Amino acid sequence: MKSNNQFVIITGMSGAGKTVAMQTFEDLGYFCVDNMPPSLLPRFKNLVQSERDLNRVALVMDLRSGAFYDDLIEMYADLKAKDEDNVEIIFLESSDTKLVSRYKESRRSHPLARDGRVIDGIQTERKLLADVKEAADLVIDTTNLSPKDLREELAHTFESENSTHPFHIEVMSFGFKYGAPLDADIIMDVRFLPNPYYDLEMRNKTGLDHDVYQFVIESNGAETFYQQFSQLIKTTLPAYEAEGKSSLTIAIGCTGGQHRSVAMTERLAKDLIDHYPVNVSHRDIERHKQ
Repeated sequence: MKSNNQFVIITGMSGAGKTVAMQTFEDLGYFCVDNMPPSLLPRFKNLVQSERDLNRVALVMDLRSGAFYDDLIEMYADLKAKDEDNVEIIFLESSDTKLVSRYKESRRSHPLARDGRVIDGIQTERKLLADVKEAADLVIDTTNLSPKDLREELAHTFESENSTHPFHIEVMSFGFKYGAPLDADIIMDVRFLPNPYYDLEMRNKTGLDHDVYQFVIESNGAETFYQQFSQLIKTTLPAYEAEGKSSLTIAIGCTGGQHRSVAMTERLAKDLIDHYPVNVSHRDIERHKQ
């Protein structure tokens, strides 16, 4: 576990996983900057210290910036001397064979071998980075790590005791008449339930109103459906988290997104909130007023 006040520099071999590392730090709540030139480090650190909300920052530095790594080591040493406990360099390493394989799979050229062999660029980069690797606080060899494995290792090391849970759930209601949400991972249709719209006393209310909520929850077939649906969700959530997903969006839809879907979304969110961070939204709940 790390403190809440962290300044992390991510560097290492091209193709060793810096993009995955940066995405992981973003999920952990860090403010992330990609391709930061070492010459800007001192000024950026001073800027961060003046901003009360930027107490955890992760920077990716690599050959794309045209950086002189002697400058990186010198400036890192200076930062370390001024703030020893809260500045770290993570160096991502991998074998030549694995790096060549990754470049072949991506069909990209190595930044130090644009017109030559990938292996030549890798070996040149390894020599340039030798001193940086030596100065690093943490060296991670990703040769035998999947992206999921790397995310888990970084999350375990850098997630603070007070940080938010890296895996969170979005539960939303919507109306099919306005289109299904494009970003939903799971979509459930509850249009088979009796529709409060046809009760004049409830037509202009929503699933947030007690009488509408009770009408939906207590309607014929609702309880059986909900128990089976919620059990399916609760069973699969740990597997989604284990696969490395940072969030999961569950969308529940009815015709207009005003009554049935709202009530079911509220009930599911209340059941899940004791186990996961949950955000609730009702995309189309106000559409009936338009």
